[in-house]
Amino acid sequence: MKKVKTIIVRTAGTNCDMETAQAFRMAGAEVELAHVNALIKRKAALGKYHILAIPGGFTYGDDVASGKILANELKFNLKEQLSGFVSGGKLIIGICNGFQVLVKMGLLPNIKDAPTGGMESTLSLNDSGRFEDRWVYLKSTRRARERCVWARGLPEVIYVPVAHAEGKFIPKDEKVLKALRENDRIVFRYADSGGKRPGYPGNPNGSVDDIAGICDATGRILGMMPHPERHVTYLQHPNWRRDPGGRKEMGTGLRLFENGVEFARNNLL
Repeated sequence: MKKVKTIIVRTAGTNCDMETAQAFRMAGAEVELAHVNALIKRKAALGKYHILAIPGGFTYGDDVASGKILANELKFNLKEQLSGFVSGGKLIIGICNGFQVLVKMGLLPNIKDAPTGGMESTLSLNDSGRFEDRWVYLKSTRRARERCVWARGLPEVIYVPVAHAEGKFIPKDEKVLKALRENDRIVFRYADSGGKRPGYPGNPNGSVDDIAGICDATGRILGMMPHPERHVTYLQHPNWRRDPGGRKEMGTGLRLFENGVEFARNNLL
C-alpha cells in the first residue's frame, strides 16, 4: 500500500524535527528528515514528497531575524521547485520557526497569490519582551476549518503549547488584514478557555487580531506559532492525571496531522 511521503526540513538550530516526525508517523505518513543543504543539492527530490514540513526551533540562532536565513535559503535555491510543489496541489506546514520561515519567504499570507513573492506580514518580538513558554487556547471558526485542509474536523477550541520569543503576527497593512479576515484565512486565534478574546497571557505575544495561525488561498499551506506536535497524546496534557475522564479529548494536535495525511492520501496518491 502506498504511503503519503512527508519531508521535514532541518538545519542548524532546528529543535522540533523529531517531534514533528513522530506526529506525522502517528498520522500514518512515511517521513524523511533532510538537512536543507542536502535538499538544495538534490533539488529534484522535493517532487517525490506530498507534504513539506518546516518545524520549530531557532534556525541559525534567529540571527538577522527569526527564520529569515532559512527562508532565503529556500526561496533563492528552491524557488522553482517550491512553486511546482504548491501548484501540484501538495501541502506545506510551518510550525513556530517554520511559520516565521513561510512568512519571510512570502508563501504566507500570499494575498497576491504570487509564490515566494514579497513579505506581506511579519512575526515580531513578543510584547512581553520575553520568551513565552506556556499552554494556550486556540479558537477557529467553522468557515476557517472548512477552508483549511489541516483544520477540518477540529474542535472549535483546542489547547496546545507555545514556545517563542518572536511570535507577534503583524500584517503589512489593513488591506492584508482585511483580506485574511474576509476570506476566512485566519485559521487560529488565541482565546480563553471559553473561546472569547483573551488578554495577556492568553495571547502570549500581542499578535494583531489575536492571530495564531493562517493559511493560503488554497487552504493547503498552514503556518502557526503554537506547537500541535507537542500535543498528540493525552500524556502530554498538563492536567492528564487530574482529569481521567477527559483523556479521549486530549491530544487534539494529532488530528491536525491526520488531516494533512488524509488529504494527501485521497488527492495525491
